[in-house]
Amino acid sequence: MIRSLWTSASGMAAQKLNMDVIANNLANVNTVGYKKSRADFVDLLYQNLRSPGAATASGGEVPTGIQVGMGTKPVSVQKILSQGDYVQTQNDLDFAIEGEGFFKILSNGEELYMRAGAFKMDSEGYIVTSEGDFLQPEFSIPPETVNFTVDPGGNMVALGPDGTELASAQLTLHSFPNPAGLLSVGGNRFRPSDASGDPVEGNPGVDGMGTISQGYLEMSNVDVVEEMVNMIVGQRAYEVASKSIKAADEMLQMANNIKR
Repeated sequence: MIRSLWTSASGMAAQKLNMDVIANNLANVNTVGYKKSRADFVDLLYQNLRSPGAATASGGEVPTGIQVGMGTKPVSVQKILSQGDYVQTQNDLDFAIEGEGFFKILSNGEELYMRAGAFKMDSEGYIVTSEGDFLQPEFSIPPETVNFTVDPGGNMVALGPDGTELASAQLTLHSFPNPAGLLSVGGNRFRPSDASGDPVEGNPGVDGMGTISQGYLEMSNVDVVEEMVNMIVGQRAYEVASKSIKAADEMLQMANNIKR
């Protein structure tokens, strides 16, 4: 009976984490380039009171055995990297990736990666994020530019008043063998890890890389209805686990009162 108390408590702790993940998804429903997370759980060790296949006194074998589980625990919080919806902004510095790939930025000397393409221009014409991190490769738009374009293949071109090319550069994307293994560091940015593998650089539209859509943003891939359903399921699971603790406590109380 004591075992059921700890088993139910592990279920409540697991659902608490699940609710934290769901809440973070809902909080970022309007965050550009955000990728939703999902909590995964596994069952804990089992107490084997009788092993399946054990020999019986009559020479047969036990078909199923007796195994009592010890509860559950979280094993991972996985990023789901499905495509988000696209929103047209008509802003020349908004880039959306259609397909695979990440933008590379330079943040405090460290190379990080992101899907959010809401870029800005600093005082020197460089394309940067809202935090001032430089898009890689660095590209400075000349002051006399009247038209800045990025084609689906990532070719960035700044044109002058008479249509002459003032500057150009090739925007590249990066992919990973296991993008779900990237480490989230906040600000829509990811850091490579041993699980993600090393980044592979390539031009947009080549060797499986996505293409660039200028004037569009990729929004969050959070489905509000799905998250609300997951919240209800998690809340009910938490409630059931708490009722199991209450039931076990009442059974213990009955046992303690037998002598009265």
